[in-house]
Amino acid sequence: MAFDMNTAREWLTWSFSPTIGAMLFTLLLSLSLPIIFHLFLYRQRAAVVVPSFILLGPSGAGKTTLVTLFERGTPTATHTSQAPQTVACTLPTGITAESHKYRASDDPSTKKERRIEVTDTPGHGKLRQHAYDAITATPSLKGLIFVVDAAALSSPQGLSEAASYLHDILLVLQKRHTGAKSSKGPAGIPVLIAANKLDLFTALPAQLVKKRLEDEITKIRSTRAKGL
Repeated sequence: MAFDMNTAREWLTWSFSPTIGAMLFTLLLSLSLPIIFHLFLYRQRAAVVVPSFILLGPSGAGKTTLVTLFERGTPTATHTSQAPQTVACTLPTGITAESHKYRASDDPSTKKERRIEVTDTPGHGKLRQHAYDAITATPSLKGLIFVVDAAALSSPQGLSEAASYLHDILLVLQKRHTGAKSSKGPAGIPVLIAANKLDLFTALPAQLVKKRLEDEITKIRSTRAKGL
């Protein structure tokens, strides 16, 4: 014990002595400790969860074209989807996530956390189960984008198909919330209605798209409530 105390006393005396070796040792220690501490905290940090969004809508509405626009920056010619596909995207320059609005613009962590995942789902009636499954199985789901063909909504058949699908999506979200195991329940999922193909001559304006979908969903609710 005496040897240990003497050794410790000698080390302390040497470390505070005005020698080149002591000063270099102190400088090295002062520089290395913050680096070691930073590496320890970085490894202990929880993994960043990438926000996820799901594209839904009737077949032919333009969902796959939209997801290629998100991924590549330019839309490309597509074909009817037969299976869901998930792509990694980055928020465009100038758009900041709500959680980062108080961070500095040159913060390097914001670049990594500008990534999102977008899942394109088939719109055919027989393949829509993929969309329902994606809603319930995506833990980091932040929102739904329901894409409609604004020109197709001008016909009764197109309006009925889009409104019926949207009504079913809202029911899935309702069951997701009410069927939660905890009393708090999952966070609400916002739904954005994207009116596509507005450049076509027969396309309905955005406000009329909203009004017709609301009216048609009201009719669907009433009809299903009566069991017709």
